[in-house]
Amino acid sequence: MSTPRTILLTGFQPFGGERENPSWQAVRALHGARIGGHRVVARELPVVFGDALKALRAALRETRPALAICVGQAGGRAQISLERVAINVDDARIPDNAGRQPVDVPVVAGGPAAYFATLPIKAMRQALCEAGFPAEVSQTAGTFVCNHVFYGLMHALRAQRHARAGFVHIPYSPAQAAAHPGAPSLPVETVTAALRLALRVALRTPTDMRAAAGAEH
Repeated sequence: MSTPRTILLTGFQPFGGERENPSWQAVRALHGARIGGHRVVARELPVVFGDALKALRAALRETRPALAICVGQAGGRAQISLERVAINVDDARIPDNAGRQPVDVPVVAGGPAAYFATLPIKAMRQALCEAGFPAEVSQTAGTFVCNHVFYGLMHALRAQRHARAGFVHIPYSPAQAAAHPGAPSLPVETVTAALRLALRVALRTPTDMRAAAGAEH
């Protein structure tokens, strides 16, 4: 019997004064699962510039994944956001968990301006929406540690054509939203179920579908 290949999922520690981070809670729930003949390995990343990439690269070396998706929280967003592009800039509006606040610094000195996700994001969006999950293709992953990790992920895997990768942002959990009146939220269990479906679609879709999912602004 062949050895199952690996899916690497990462989430983040709490940041910005929050007491929890649903990205890690949702990802952790899938650790050890078997999806499409692949074994899921979940790892938690620090919300610290530089340190997050060190932890990510260590996880990539450990798992040698066929599929890698990093998940982060985007408080204020109402949908599960499948990120299209990572840009080569750190520009922190707030300090990270170590007090670092880089401004207009490249993620990778001399690296390309941007990387596109190699996930079938439009097929994933369609499957999620058809299953009743709120989902969108997002054109920006921000310029904080989420984009930092997304860019670092794609840079680390740039020469490994067998490995597909990308980034997903999720809304607040209901517990977090209670402290942010009017903010949308999704239960962690809903996010976990959506991620499970998204992984299945990513594994079985070698070429993404062609469908409009852009934005006017």
